[in-house]
Amino acid sequence: MSTIVAPFRPRARLLQLLGDELIGNARLAVFELVKNAYDADANEVVVRLDVAGDAQPSITVTDDGHGMGIETIRDVWLVPGDDYRHRQRARDQRSPKHHRIPIGEKGVGRFAVHKLGNSIELVTRAAESDECVVTIDWQHLVRHDFLDEALVTITTRAPTVFPGISTGTRITISQLRSDWTRGEIRRLARQLTSICSPFKHTVTGFRATLQVPGRENYGTDELDVAQVLQRAIWTFDFRLHEGVFEWLYEFRGVPGLRVEPRTTKAFDEGQPLQLPGEHGQQVVANTETTSGIGEVNGEFYVYDRDRDVLRRSTDAQLVKKYLDENGGIRVYRDGVRVYNYGERDDNWLGLDLRRVNIPTLRISRNIILGAIHLSLKDSPELVEKTNREGFVENDALDRLRSIVLGAIATFEPERRSDKDRIRRETQGLDDSPTDRVVRTFAQLRRSLDKEGRLEAFAPRLARIERGYETMQEVLTKAGISGLNLALVFHEVDRGVRALYNQIVAGTDRDLLARQARHLTELLDGFSGLLRRGRKKKHSLATIALAAQQIHSLRLARHRVSLDGFLSDRDGGDSMRDSSPQSKLYFHLAVGALNNLIDNSIYWLKVRWPEAAANTRKLYIGLSDAFELGPALVVADNGIGLQGDDPADLARPFFTRRPTGMGLGLYYVDMAMELCGGRCLFPRPGEISLPEGYDGAAVALLFKGV
Repeated sequence: MSTIVAPFRPRARLLQLLGDELIGNARLAVFELVKNAYDADANEVVVRLDVAGDAQPSITVTDDGHGMGIETIRDVWLVPGDDYRHRQRARDQRSPKHHRIPIGEKGVGRFAVHKLGNSIELVTRAAESDECVVTIDWQHLVRHDFLDEALVTITTRAPTVFPGISTGTRITISQLRSDWTRGEIRRLARQLTSICSPFKHTVTGFRATLQVPGRENYGTDELDVAQVLQRAIWTFDFRLHEGVFEWLYEFRGVPGLRVEPRTTKAFDEGQPLQLPGEHGQQVVANTETTSGIGEVNGEFYVYDRDRDVLRRSTDAQLVKKYLDENGGIRVYRDGVRVYNYGERDDNWLGLDLRRVNIPTLRISRNIILGAIHLSLKDSPELVEKTNREGFVENDALDRLRSIVLGAIATFEPERRSDKDRIRRETQGLDDSPTDRVVRTFAQLRRSLDKEGRLEAFAPRLARIERGYETMQEVLTKAGISGLNLALVFHEVDRGVRALYNQIVAGTDRDLLARQARHLTELLDGFSGLLRRGRKKKHSLATIALAAQQIHSLRLARHRVSLDGFLSDRDGGDSMRDSSPQSKLYFHLAVGALNNLIDNSIYWLKVRWPEAAANTRKLYIGLSDAFELGPALVVADNGIGLQGDDPADLARPFFTRRPTGMGLGLYYVDMAMELCGGRCLFPRPGEISLPEGYDGAAVALLFKGV
């Protein structure tokens, strides 16, 4: 038996593999060299692409940074995986001229040169030093078996590339390994332009430019980003800091349309940022949401690709082309871009999938140019992947996604309101499916009457209209039940688990009996809700009690105190006897009330995310303030209706919840119509409410009998 000790001996081809495998494409490799210039405290970096003519193609990257001495080349640049930049970041050691924190930290980005070509010449000069020259021929080096045998020569000489007191680095790559077509050159130009944010939050003192001798006209048929941003119809700026969410929304208007521009904001005072989490997860952002991420700033520029809008816009086709290539939301740290966020093949926020689900409300990547701005110092938990294609998938990145999607969800209903105004002006339409069908029937009748054929077709048209109304009623009933089906399973599951846990814990018999009774009432309420029935006379108190039984456990779990005539549960029988009655569909009325209670619970959690006992308040009461009949009133001390037009609130797909479908109030409105009543949104002071209910108030108005 014998034992030996042996070191790892990497093959010489390892460095070439690092360049090939870690860097996704040639454009990203150039981008890495430009980022190295940023870390070198450069003011400007020039990328020269010589691919025209008969000369050998080459790429030259020149910067005016601090350059490197022979020791830095030997001990850092030629050492794969060196932690030189990482140590600088850990010590918060900033560059002397521009006080930059280094972007690089893994010590592998410099090997991007090997992605580009087989022959590399490095010329660099530090202050008060000679120039250093390094020449690498990869075809020669990879002939050696092992890396420690592949020696590189460093030569010093009197300054010629960087004369006088100038410093910097020039890297020339020849024997290129990629074809630089017109499309690739144009994409590289856009990529270099975007390395520094063209938006409001940008890095100062750094500029990257591209020179392509003999191909200067490759990008002349495109708008630059500043021109495109000026043509945006909507803008949205936001900031999330220490749990406070501030934003500014602007609708700029459309040339030639009589739709007034408008601006609204939540700056100065701020408001909660809703997070698009799953059911039961955190509802609003707090200080923990941005832990390891720091302050998040963002800006969106959003466009309208509808034909009626485009024909009124200047350079519409160029803007469309630009959005097709560049649409999306990018990420910047200290003003420098993090790839691949915002590229054509990247959909890090899932915007297109969100739009498939609700196309009339959601925005897609091809109508938005956006930027998210972060601080490199304050976002240590966002770690860039070694392959330079985004951040490592972790909890911090999930939280960043939630923040951005929450901001988008705040912007979308504001945009929807103005988009509806545009549609009414250009087409005389809104987005109500019911209104569209009614208008279609009316247009058809007018056309038949004009042609003298209305009398012949009237019976058939009437049958079609009756069929539509029947279908509408059936679908509405099914929709109400469907919306509550998830609630059925969720709440029954919670009730059963609560009962099981109390049995295991040895809870006394009286408490167990009370818990079992709650679960029985819950099931009774659900069975009544899902059972199809006829229009019958019911007391409004019976409807309210059924809804309360369904939500009693939820209200307790979310620490929501109930006020109104339901707060005295012992008076249930007397309330049923004395409360107003109406002829209605019982399960539809209860379903409508369920939706309102569900909305209140959510918005109470938004306003009071860390609610103490009795902070979240819900009121369910009766009102006789309306001439048409009695009403069930649901009010809370949540965030309120946020100034929305009542016509928008009941419109399908209008929602301010990040993951909401925008169907709840639409179904409430439809259910009340089928019951012969109405859904109303009374103004403050229009109805009598207990003190402290300054949130939303909704009235379900029934016809009295």
